[in-house]
Amino acid sequence: MRQHTENILTGIVLDAAITVHRALGPGLLESTYAKAMGIELEHRNIEFETEVPIRATYRGKDLGIGYRADIIVGDTVILELKSVEQIIPVHARQLLTYLRVSNRPVGMILNFNQKLMNDGVERVSNGARNL
Repeated sequence: MRQHTENILTGIVLDAAITVHRALGPGLLESTYAKAMGIELEHRNIEFETEVPIRATYRGKDLGIGYRADIIVGDTVILELKSVEQIIPVHARQLLTYLRVSNRPVGMILNFNQKLMNDGVERVSNGARNL
């Protein structure tokens, strides 16, 4: 059932990203796309949070805020928004680390700096979850 929810949310996110990309096109700042995605998700009545601080721990010790997630959808899917020439392997590795640290199942890299939004999407799954 959890996988079903993840698939529904990632489908909605992809559709929202395509809608935003069609309206704005490539080349703007990531913060602009983040705001537009928030408006689009709100329009679709999807719960989300922006700039969510995620704490990291090491050997049971709090390391403080390890990063801030651009957007977390339904307390399940982390969105990492980009406006870069191309997604590179380090982006997926970073997102996987974010998923593990926050114990979330799936994330999406959304690179709005592409001619077609579908070319700027990468889904990352946390197979090592502790749930």
